[in-house]
Amino acid sequence: MSAALPRVGPLAARAASIAVVVAAVGLLPWLAGRDPALSVLRARAGEQDPTREALDAVRRELGLDAHPLALFGDWLAGAARGDLGRSWVTGNVVLPSVLSGLGASVTLMAAALVVALAVACGLCAPTVLRGARGLPRRGSGATAAVLAAAPEFLIAAVLLVLGAVWLGWFPPYGWQGPQHLVLPALALGLPAGAVLGRLADDAVAPVFAERWVELWRSWGCPPRTVARAAVRRALPPVLPQLGLVVAGLTGGAVAVEVVFAVPGLGRTALGAAESQDLPLLQGAVIALVLLGAGAGAVTALLRHRLLGPALRAAALPVPPPVATGGGRAPLVVTAASATALAVVVGWGLLREPLRLDTTVRLTAPSASHPLGTDGLGRDVLARVGHGALATIGTAALVCLCSLLVAVALGFLPGVARAVAETANAVPPVVAGLLVAAVTGPGAAGAALAVGLVSWPPLASHAAALVEESRGASHTEAQRAIGASPLWTLRRHVLPAVAGPLARHAVLRLPGVALALASLGFLGLGAAPPAPEWGVLLAESLPHVERAPWAVLAPASALALLAVLAVASATALGGRTR
Repeated sequence: MSAALPRVGPLAARAASIAVVVAAVGLLPWLAGRDPALSVLRARAGEQDPTREALDAVRRELGLDAHPLALFGDWLAGAARGDLGRSWVTGNVVLPSVLSGLGASVTLMAAALVVALAVACGLCAPTVLRGARGLPRRGSGATAAVLAAAPEFLIAAVLLVLGAVWLGWFPPYGWQGPQHLVLPALALGLPAGAVLGRLADDAVAPVFAERWVELWRSWGCPPRTVARAAVRRALPPVLPQLGLVVAGLTGGAVAVEVVFAVPGLGRTALGAAESQDLPLLQGAVIALVLLGAGAGAVTALLRHRLLGPALRAAALPVPPPVATGGGRAPLVVTAASATALAVVVGWGLLREPLRLDTTVRLTAPSASHPLGTDGLGRDVLARVGHGALATIGTAALVCLCSLLVAVALGFLPGVARAVAETANAVPPVVAGLLVAAVTGPGAAGAALAVGLVSWPPLASHAAALVEESRGASHTEAQRAIGASPLWTLRRHVLPAVAGPLARHAVLRLPGVALALASLGFLGLGAAPPAPEWGVLLAESLPHVERAPWAVLAPASALALLAVLAVASATALGGRTR
């Protein structure tokens, strides 16, 4: 077997991803395939004819007539000095706008992190308390898993309806005081806390089955001491994931800022992308990437300090994961959620999704419109049903392409891991912004953006399967008796990789569909009037106070999809993480 390439460390992967994003952002005006001078002219004076003289004047003013690489070098040098240029739309300096958005985003992420840590502690506390007293673990963590699978924009929409519209406890929009921070922090922190809580719960549960716990109890150690030691023992496998969760808050904050009109970096970047204000988009995207990388670095430093010299030096074995598959409950939940989703989609497909009737705008659910109507009088049930074809069908195509890429890269394990770690460090929203800036918003661009960041888990899995299959005794025996490498690959290695990897790709399907819906919600995917689930949520949010059912219908469909994903993974005994 050929030697695998050395594995690239997390710091090197993060640095490589930042370098790639910086290069892509710096070359955005030319990667887009459009004349930057024309974009500037339209941003400044949309009614002016783009004559050759006018375009030449803009090029001379901004230096756009130079070679792209020279301009990229000038932009990079200016960015290193803190000079991000001037907005093409307003003519204002970009840096103050970016810093203002950065302050709002950092505040939101800090509050969300507090919520996430509180939720994580609450989820794993029962297991710790019961384990310290020698009692068996209760529950399978299904609630946490479903919450972790739900995208932030979906939770934000539900919280907006419940907390601001129905209960009236919090303001729905704005950024004027602490009361405006509650709902955005909950929307961003709840799924992150569910991820951390599920990881911590799975890590700490098997610790109480280790021999030293029984020995400590026989010595008469109080449960509080045993619990503290068990949590300390479970920290090593959990703390590395904290950095990924904190860095993931960067991408989730974009959707949350849009829902609650928070003037953060994500909303700034989306506005710049819509207006083709490339200097402002460049500055906002660079700040988003650096914010995510900085959050990961701070978390790594915190992990280094929390573990202490003893645990840093010790190579403690990772506790075996607690089995989550099996049993009838996951199968029942899978069947129920699949049946409910199939009924809604099938019923909606029988109706017309684009027929307008302004006389029934924003009407409540009735016999003629079971899920009500939207702001243009269109049937919500019909749009949810037809939107499933666009959302889930595109997700299936993305999963298939990701599967093929993973199989190809899996036979180069060193390359697969290095490239996967680099791609994994780029949030999906950042990929969506970059692709939309190059190709323009659209369903194809959203599929490309999600595809660019959805294959790394499959590639890492494929690399592990290939190494395991190549090292198996029967494979070694085939080579020893003179079997050709191609025959061994076709008859032994490929079948051992294809089956598990295909099942993994199927379990990734709902997550990819939710990612596509997220980009559609942000305006980076399919455009109205396409009945895509993310587009439906974006269209309905302005009318949430008058017609909350128009928001809850696509939100419920997405929630059913998340439940189906988690229940399927649990029933098959796998994890989608």
